[in-house]
Amino acid sequence: MKKVVYLIIALSAVFMSGKVSAQGKFGADSAECIKYLSYYQEYYKQKNYDAALPNWRNAYRLCPASASQNMFIHGSFLMNREISKTRDAAKRSALVDTLLILQDQRLTNYPTTRGGVSQAPTILNNKGTYLIKYREQDAKYLYDNLHEIITELGGKAKANLLVYDLQTAIKLYRDDMLSADDVIAEYNTVVACIDAARAKNDEEAAENAQTKRDLESIFADSKVASCDNIISIFGPRFEQNSDDVALASTIVKLMNTADDCVDNDLYLKAVTSMHKNDPSAQSAYFLYKLQAARSNTSAAVSYLEEAIASSDETTKAQYLYELASFAIKNGMKAKAYDAARKTVECGGEYVGKAYYLIGNMWIGTACQGNEIERRAPYWVATDYFQKAKNADASLADDCNRMISQASAYYPQAAEAFMYDLSAGQSYTISCGGLSATTTVRVNR
Repeated sequence: MKKVVYLIIALSAVFMSGKVSAQGKFGADSAECIKYLSYYQEYYKQKNYDAALPNWRNAYRLCPASASQNMFIHGSFLMNREISKTRDAAKRSALVDTLLILQDQRLTNYPTTRGGVSQAPTILNNKGTYLIKYREQDAKYLYDNLHEIITELGGKAKANLLVYDLQTAIKLYRDDMLSADDVIAEYNTVVACIDAARAKNDEEAAENAQTKRDLESIFADSKVASCDNIISIFGPRFEQNSDDVALASTIVKLMNTADDCVDNDLYLKAVTSMHKNDPSAQSAYFLYKLQAARSNTSAAVSYLEEAIASSDETTKAQYLYELASFAIKNGMKAKAYDAARKTVECGGEYVGKAYYLIGNMWIGTACQGNEIERRAPYWVATDYFQKAKNADASLADDCNRMISQASAYYPQAAEAFMYDLSAGQSYTISCGGLSATTTVRVNR
């Protein structure tokens, strides 16, 4: 039977030789090239890989790259198989070298499919996977090669290559073979790759999102980008080019991953630069929080008002209520009242809270004048606490407590009578920049 197989292969080799040797595809010794290509391919189809290997080696030695792309694809499989069987370190290393060379040669000679589609993503991702599998112990070699592959592939690099690349860079940093600046730059590279990745479906999109979280977690846990490192590396760069949005974005991302690194001038400037070049309600609100934390009241209010102006109705109510709360804490009563009133106009879940806030504003307002004029703010406060608990039942206990406090300051019936007033009458008050029409209430 073996003789029959060899005969068929030999006849096939002669036929192919006569057909294609003139083309030069199979090199100077085309007959031998074709013979061993035929031998190894036949054994390979039969999954007799032990017999295929020596014939493949002869084909690889004799044939030019143009002879067959499968020579590189099948050869990669055969090399992988041999590597897994080999325990001799020197021989194993040589086999790995051959495996990696096969990827380079395939890319050089077959960069595209017959349809013209680039094969680089497949070949380079395969090479990266082999590097991780067989060269993980040589961190510098692994990093240099993964970096080169990832730089070329960009968004087409596989997630495992990005993760290993960053992990290896961090290892080299700890071994004093890379600087913090190098690792930060590599982090930016791998994150840019995953951001550029185009998911084919929802499952891939979820996997990409998880990879990005993994990269951020690995980088944050490494503590390479300490706040001091980030400031010392990026501070001078930002001062030279404060309008570089990409640079500002990088600084913000890095500082968000570092411990206690958002309360500094560089972070504030970078966020401000991002907002200036690409303003949004979210970035304006974020700047409000940063400025408020620094007690820059005027700037904080300005950014929050900007966020309000470009928000949807639900978010606008939230931001208006927050503006009212912030303003009242900082002695800006008129602005607080206006924001709370607008919150009520928006409707929704913040109506009760806004009424409650206005009630507290009135109960804290000291009016000048006669006995009634000084006590009238407590009537208005009661009105708003009643409205607050009607709008939001969860506020009932707090409102009842505040109404009880306010009622202690109601005038006696006799006092009201002295001013020609009685319980239930309408009364208009204007005081401390606020005005309202309320109902007279008395203690008997």
